[in-house]
Amino acid sequence: MKPYKLGITVGRFQTFHNGHKDMLDKAVELCGEVGVFIGSSQESGTYKNPFSYEYRKHLLKAVYGDRLKIYPLPDIGVGNNSTWGDYVLKNVTERFGKSPDLLISGKEIRRIDWFDSVKGLTIAELYIPKTIDISATQMREYLINGDIDCWKEYSPEALWGEFETMKQTVSAARENKETASI
Repeated sequence: MKPYKLGITVGRFQTFHNGHKDMLDKAVELCGEVGVFIGSSQESGTYKNPFSYEYRKHLLKAVYGDRLKIYPLPDIGVGNNSTWGDYVLKNVTERFGKSPDLLISGKEIRRIDWFDSVKGLTIAELYIPKTIDISATQMREYLINGDIDCWKEYSPEALWGEFETMKQTVSAARENKETASI
């Protein structure tokens, strides 16, 4: 029996790397179910958000198979506050029929504050400290520069076959600084 029934995390995963993997590995270890909500799911084709929601989901499934439940979470233009938390919680309860009992985060900023406005809800927060010095921005630079060795160093092996596709996508989006966000 795992200590938590439902753990959730929210991330853009542009691009998925071993730092993300550390966080999700811990979630799978601790939770009966793990919900991954891919933020900025409406975004693609830009430098910061080159990959579509479907492709990001594909990458996560390549690493985790069916151990994660993966859903889109479009931006609503409110920032990291209780309105965002209400929106996240609404999406979780619509998808799972219940509230989460664990929020997993790889950010230093406390995310549990998202749920301050919800009375009677108890959600634990697990912050996974950064043990791998990498960012999605750096990973995109490795792709643009064709630096497959550095990229592989920080990528799950299950994704190594995606290098050329990812490189082409990131390179094509490189100059596009636009956003579809509200």
